[in-house]
Amino acid sequence: MKKHITEMADKIMGGDQLSYDEAVKLAGCNGVDRLQFFLEATRIRDHFVGSTVHLCSIINAKSGRCPENCSFCAQSVHHSSQVPVYSLVDEEELVRCAKSAESNGAACYGIVTSGTRINKGEELDIICRAVTRIQNETGISPSCSLGMLDDETARRLKEAGMETYHHNLETARSFFPQICSTHDYDDDVETIRAAKRSGVKVCSGGIFGLGESFAQRVEMAMTLRELQVDSIPLNFLDPVPGTRLEAANNLTPMECLTTIALYRFILPDRRLSVCGGREKNLRELQSWIFMAGANGMMTGNYLTKAGRSTELDQQMLTDLGLRVEGCCGGTD
Repeated sequence: MKKHITEMADKIMGGDQLSYDEAVKLAGCNGVDRLQFFLEATRIRDHFVGSTVHLCSIINAKSGRCPENCSFCAQSVHHSSQVPVYSLVDEEELVRCAKSAESNGAACYGIVTSGTRINKGEELDIICRAVTRIQNETGISPSCSLGMLDDETARRLKEAGMETYHHNLETARSFFPQICSTHDYDDDVETIRAAKRSGVKVCSGGIFGLGESFAQRVEMAMTLRELQVDSIPLNFLDPVPGTRLEAANNLTPMECLTTIALYRFILPDRRLSVCGGREKNLRELQSWIFMAGANGMMTGNYLTKAGRSTELDQQMLTDLGLRVEGCCGGTD
């Protein structure tokens, strides 16, 4: 198997793409073969995007009361999770948090709101003004994650200075009906296309450990490749009490690392950022994400849960001898 893994890596670095069947076969590696898989994923990463690390940070700018019923989400009205509920924070807070994120080493700052979509009018106006100020007053790249997007809203955000739009597919099309029934998978795909039509970069990935198979993880990666997204946030489920998946415990550290390596093989020249759930699921192996092919990481807090301290993250990167560069998006 080790020889096969190296041959697949050479094929990718030669300009070919991994097929669905080839990717599913690679996902089954274990033991020392798995270590070879990580090594080759790192070799692919260094070949296409180098070894610098991109850091991003987010603000939960509007929390709770989401009408969607995503099985993992603490902010859904369909669940009984005890999370903060508040309306959109003001412009000053959005800008202040961007400056704080920049001071902590993040190169991208995401304004994230709960709900199906942002309300046009006052809410969108506040966000657009904040994005413009972030562009003018900081060196950090403004990103937004505001739910479903139409062409008009995408254009306004781009004109305000938004550089990246984040919208996760969450999982494979074949598994999505088991995760959410309040909107269709094509609604998410169309949001990605609307963002791309506006001319901004697109950040889209998903969350693993929902009960999906490795074949379905490959399926989602193939969809992201087809959509030509620019960066992919990889989240790992950290179950929240009160949600439908509160009792889920589907991941091991090695499975998370294998997923990262698999996505590097399928999406060799994209930014892969490890975001929500790394503390719980990777535990003492968090530093291994960069040995499995990742080149990005969310730092600071998540949407409804506290993250690890930025000081610990910076120390980890220093210990690994990695140079920080910068962006992406995440979930709970």
